[in-house]
Amino acid sequence: MKEKFSISFVLPMFNESQNIERTIGTIRNLASELTDEYEIVIVDDASTDAGARIVEVMKKNDPTVRLFCLKTNTKFGGAFAKGFEEAKKDVIVYMDSDMPVKLEDIKASVPLIADFDIVTGYSKVKKGDTFFRKIVSGTYNFLVESLFALDVKDINSGYKVVRNSVTEGIKFVSRSPFVDVELFMHAKRKNCTIHQYPLIFMPREGGKSHIARLPVILATFRDMLKIKLLSRKKTNS
Repeated sequence: MKEKFSISFVLPMFNESQNIERTIGTIRNLASELTDEYEIVIVDDASTDAGARIVEVMKKNDPTVRLFCLKTNTKFGGAFAKGFEEAKKDVIVYMDSDMPVKLEDIKASVPLIADFDIVTGYSKVKKGDTFFRKIVSGTYNFLVESLFALDVKDINSGYKVVRNSVTEGIKFVSRSPFVDVELFMHAKRKNCTIHQYPLIFMPREGGKSHIARLPVILATFRDMLKIKLLSRKKTNS
């Protein structure tokens, strides 16, 4: 690694009681190989399970763990935004709370941030999604590329490495997974450099994903329309 950065590991969490203790433990063991200074920022998106209580116990014995609990569920976007807002270190390593990324990929991709502003993961194998999810994903990706001119292979990837300066002063609007698109829109305006890193996302060891719920999908498309209208207003003003 050319230079060592301090790192904020940011993990939005919703009903991840089966995974979060293991994830935090893995990050603790990994962190010393990447940096001399780190923090683990957990943002609980109004979970209904014991996830937040598990983190609270771990936090008492580990000052690197920071926990923020949202009062109402934001369908991911609010937790994502809060995590980036609270991150205090030079570099943000964002990942899903079930930690779907292999350690060797984290070790290989984090050093790349020395040469880029964002390193974003994308799956190098096709996911075995249902027909419905393929239709939704295909439509979503087509609209993102068409409406916002963003050429990112997996824009909602569950793994990103971001210089903290990229999001400095940014107020995220979306409260859905569309917040990922907002991140790249801001990065594009700032002429940030982006590297797309190929990896294989690992299957969950416990719990289940909540991103594909119909309310989340509808909220994502509503946020897409909202952000497009806001960006049009800025362009015309």
